[in-house]
Formats: sequence, C-alpha cells, structure tokens
Amino acid sequence: MAAPLDLDPSSSVLAYFGSELRRYRIAAGLSQERLGEIVNYTGALVGLIETAKRTPSREFAELCDAALGTEGALSRLWPLVNRGSFPSWFRGYVELEAAATSIQWFEPQNVPGLLQTEDYARALIQACWSDSVEQQVSARMERQRVLDDPTSPVLWTILDEAVLHRPVGGREIMRGQLRRLADLMRAQRIVLQVLPFEAGAHACSDGAMIMLGFSEGPDVVYIEGYGSGQLVNLPEEVKRCRLRYDLARAAALSPEASAAKIEALMEGP
Repeated sequence: MAAPLDLDPSSSVLAYFGSELRRYRIAAGLSQERLGEIVNYTGALVGLIETAKRTPSREFAELCDAALGTEGALSRLWPLVNRGSFPSWFRGYVELEAAATSIQWFEPQNVPGLLQTEDYARALIQACWSDSVEQQVSARMERQRVLDDPTSPVLWTILDEAVLHRPVGGREIMRGQLRRLADLMRAQRIVLQVLPFEAGAHACSDGAMIMLGFSEGPDVVYIEGYGSGQLVNLPEEVKRCRLRYDLARAAALSPEASAAKIEALMEGP
C-alpha cells in the first residue's frame, strides 16, 4: 500500500477526500484502527480510503464527520466522490436524471438501474468484468435516492418480458428483484408495463431508450451503447423517439396485468 504522504490530493476527488480524512483524523489524535472502531468499520478500510484505493459510502462520510467533528465537511465532499464513480460518458445523464420531473424508460435486457436491488446490480456489474464492482454498486444505489425525494420524478417503465425471465445472479437474487418491482408497483412508486413475447416485433425493437422530461426546458432522450452514451435533444428526433415509446407502450400489458405476471413469476419454481 502506498504511504499516505505519497498521495497527491490534486490527482482526483477520491484522493482529495482521502487526504482530508487523514488530515482530520490526525488532528483528532486518532489512529486508523481507533477511527474504524468508532465508526464501526475496519482500520484497514480507513487506510484504503485514505490512500484512494476504496470509495467511501455516504454512511462512512457521515459517521466520520460525527466522530471527527468536521461539521459535515466530508459529507459535503461525498457527492463529488460519488459522481467520479461513473464513467465520464455517463455523468451528464446522471445529472439530468436527478433534475428530471418525468422518466420514461424502455429496457429490453435488464431491470433499469433505478429499480435494481443491490444483489442484482452486483451480479450485472461482475458479469461485465469490472475492476471496481463495489464502487459501482454503491454509486448505482445512490442514484436511487432520486425516487425517495418528495419531488421524485414520475417513473414509467416498459420492460421486455425477457428481462423478467433472465435469472441474473441466480434464481433467488432474481426472485428478490421481482419482489422489489412488485413492491414498488404496489406502493404506486412507479408505473411498470411488461411488453410480452407475443407482441412480436415492436417500435423499440432496436434497443433501450430513456426519455427525460423537465419542468423547464425541452425533453431529452438518452440512448446507451457498449461503453458509450448519447443524449438526443433535437426536437424532431425527440418527437420520433416519443412516438416509438408510445407505440411500444400501447403494445404492452396493462400495469395490472404486468403486476400479475411479475407475481406469478415470483411464485414459480
């Protein structure tokens, strides 16, 4: 492990967070082990965060603020650290997602990130051979806070039926994921429709699409490919995407029939 003094605080936000944590800890007269005991984490993890080898969770930042008397300094840094967990090509979308008043999502392969359980997200990220699995899982879970806000956006999702049958992470993890979808629908947190196999070819057959609406300014469409993402804001292109989404929605099962299908799959073998 690199010595803390070798860390350049200006090299990244994560490095700056680590250097600030170390500075506050030393000022408080605490060892890494003692701080770890106070905040209920290991001293080894404190050391890894101080040397920018692990990304802190929001909880970790808040607990360290309380233990070190920093008046929230680390918690204020944390959103910047979390933003750095996303690929550069995805960060613009995340910022727009957080500001949107409506999100309309068509997904042909996986449960949308905003609706994933932690276990489901981890299984997906591991399948992509990522070298920063827990960092990406944490960032994805943090994105879901947008749904907990009193002013959370209206989220309308269309899932291809194949998404419900693909046992990501194994059957138990998938069952837990289906249960989360059912709970969110039951609590009227989201509107979800399943596009059944029998619909055949449909207007969104060529891939995932997300439409973001805002209280001010034009709608934006986000289209993602392998290792890249594209924001579409030309009015005519957005209009065409909206028509295709509406056609797919018309071909999908009703929310009630979709909930029944999900419940049936949860009870299956």
